Amino acid sequence: MSAQPRRRSVLLAGAASAVAAMPAASASAAEPRPRKGPVVIGHRGAAGWRPEHTAASYTHAVQTGADWIEPDLVPTKDHVLVVRHENEISGTTDVAAHPEFASRRTTKTVDGRSVTGWFTEDFTLAELKTLRAVERLPLVRNRNTVFDGRLEVLTFQEVVDLARKLSKRYGRTVTVFPETKHPTYFRSIGLPLEPELVRVIRRNRLGAHECVVQSFEPSSLIRIAEARLRLPLWQALGTGNGGPYGHPATYREMMTPAGLRQIAEYAAWIGPDKSSVVAPSPLLADAHAAGLKVGAYTFRSENQFLPAGFRRGTAPDDFGDAFAEYALHYGLGVDAVVTDFPDLAVLARDAAGSQDRRTTRS
Repeated sequence: MSAQPRRRSVLLAGAASAVAAMPAASASAAEPRPRKGPVVIGHRGAAGWRPEHTAASYTHAVQTGADWIEPDLVPTKDHVLVVRHENEISGTTDVAAHPEFASRRTTKTVDGRSVTGWFTEDFTLAELKTLRAVERLPLVRNRNTVFDGRLEVLTFQEVVDLARKLSKRYGRTVTVFPETKHPTYFRSIGLPLEPELVRVIRRNRLGAHECVVQSFEPSSLIRIAEARLRLPLWQALGTGNGGPYGHPATYREMMTPAGLRQIAEYAAWIGPDKSSVVAPSPLLADAHAAGLKVGAYTFRSENQFLPAGFRRGTAPDDFGDAFAEYALHYGLGVDAVVTDFPDLAVLARDAAGSQDRRTTRS
């Protein structure tokens, strides 16, 4: 064995020991259930139809059948959790059109990567509330630009309030699915995400049927586990030889049977890229064998985001055969799908359920 594999074995063993000391409550907490079949998770709401992380996006997701809605969490200067996919907000707000904030454009190193723009941690909540959301992919989803300038930046508390309002309106529980973004970076600048997230969860008495917490960084999930909230935790997984920032193992190593058993010590779910579960990959079977549920991401309907076999025509922004891709993954046995188009995922789920019932009757 080379020095590098030996080093990884030692690091993995150390991580396993640390995880083993964590409370098992999160992994054993009661699971929020979908109405039928796999959970449909509205990725940043219904990002295919409305600008992401806005009240309109979350509302449209639930109106069209999403079981869970996903807010990504970043902090403000005054340490309030707001929902943006990244702390750099030039692509998702109109901040560049505000001359009063021109001097705040800067360059920072976030998780080892140089990023230039405007950052949530340099704004108070009151200042962020003067901004308005814009469509992140205007060339791909031009239809969504009609909402540019109309929708404000939400706090995590406002998403919780909205989820409960929508739960009452539609007579079913809408689960919030927050992701801690760049948690190591925010701890390094004195704005840790986990304590404030725990405070919001406790203040609202969110139970396992109302909240599932996700992160790519195991260190963040372990901090949540230490709070003994008894909520399911979701370990998000990337692809290839990369790994979570600051974590000794690569995603490839985390998706081995040994790595999955370690994840199962603190989490109830894994969230791999959808490509990682397609045959001949053993990931789905290995995760289920470890007692983990599997939610694949991110399903989008445009050709450029679909496997080649499901594309229609050559225009990258035209819709392909999204229903076929959902059918493939439902047939494989995934427990959830994370999608920009929850309405289409629900229709595909209903169709799969109808087919199963016909097969059973015959």
